[in-house]
Amino acid sequence: MEFMKAKALNEAQEILFKSLDGYVLEAEKIALSKSLGRIIANDHVMEEDLPSFSRSTVDGFAVRSSELFVAGEGIPVVLDNIGEIFMGRTTELTLAPGQAASIPTGGMLPIGADAVVMIEYTEKPDEKTVLVVKPVAPGENVIAKGEDMKSGTVIVHRGERIGVAQIGALAACGFAEISVRKQPRIGILSTGDEVVDIGSKPGGGQVRDINSYALAAMLEAIGCSTIRYGIIPDDYQQVLLALRKAVNETDMVLVSGGSSVGTRDYAVQAIAELGTPGVLLHGIAVKPGKPTIYGLIGQVPVFGLPGHPVSAMTICEQLVKPVIGRLLGRSESFRGRAVPARISRNIASAPGRDDFLRVRLLWKQDGYEAEPILGKSGLISTMLQADGIVHIDTDCGGLYAGDPVIVELI
Repeated sequence: MEFMKAKALNEAQEILFKSLDGYVLEAEKIALSKSLGRIIANDHVMEEDLPSFSRSTVDGFAVRSSELFVAGEGIPVVLDNIGEIFMGRTTELTLAPGQAASIPTGGMLPIGADAVVMIEYTEKPDEKTVLVVKPVAPGENVIAKGEDMKSGTVIVHRGERIGVAQIGALAACGFAEISVRKQPRIGILSTGDEVVDIGSKPGGGQVRDINSYALAAMLEAIGCSTIRYGIIPDDYQQVLLALRKAVNETDMVLVSGGSSVGTRDYAVQAIAELGTPGVLLHGIAVKPGKPTIYGLIGQVPVFGLPGHPVSAMTICEQLVKPVIGRLLGRSESFRGRAVPARISRNIASAPGRDDFLRVRLLWKQDGYEAEPILGKSGLISTMLQADGIVHIDTDCGGLYAGDPVIVELI
């Protein structure tokens, strides 16, 4: 496989997804209270109406709305108060014509009632009589049985990520446990004789290990668990041993550094030696991130990411996260929010290559302006300054100042 024959981004994505066709992580049952951020493995369906009874949304009197059309301050409608409905209890009361029943917020609507008149629009000359001074429409101040969700409704769909609203809905429907995909375990290896841990002071020609920490944070933010295997020197046997260990213990492995074509870049060789089908991709027509590797060792996807931090983070966003989404059975990627903007200056781009441009967002009178942050892919400060990323498509020769763009927020 020739590195210089870089694949187009869409072709690379197709290779990745095709290699994992039909493979998803196993499902497991967990407590609803522990499910925030997890991915639903199966559709969860309502087994009863929600609410299971018609109830009042205000304190007042349950009534037959058709009897109150003429009610007003000067001509109150007189109804017989047949009793009181209590919160949290069923009621046996049935309203006949000319009758009302006292009801609290959340109380069960009695048979025959179709509305509730607020207590502010009633008077009680005695315990047995209610004067109503305002009409109500059918269904007013009432949540009907099944109005929230009907039995048979899918509450959460397979592949959906559990958020606060989903937890609330599942709790309302009595799901103490739910079926989710197992949390992906991602192994991260940093390679290179020049790389030292963040607790060390770099000597001449050395740099601190940025990538394993940044990549781990990106993946933990979408619900993965990560294992950092430390810094592996530029020694083939040590790279091979570390990669073998990671493949045996995790669902996916990221190798930071060693993805280019230097004499001490061993990732391709190690992936090829450890199992089939081996290396499926080496080199993508993107900037930053061209020297990217992708392969499979058995069913474990392995990425060889560029050593430059911005390149590694860009490929993680554009390729690694979508692959994790596929492993979790998601139809959508873990994309952030996107906003429209206008580019602030001319930007050149080489046709035949997808560019990912870091930008800072500035608010102007007519909307957001995206100001490019220019700098080499080894400068982590460019990510620190950026609010988002603009994707310049492979067919685009660049952007002119004022062109509309979509900014994917970081």
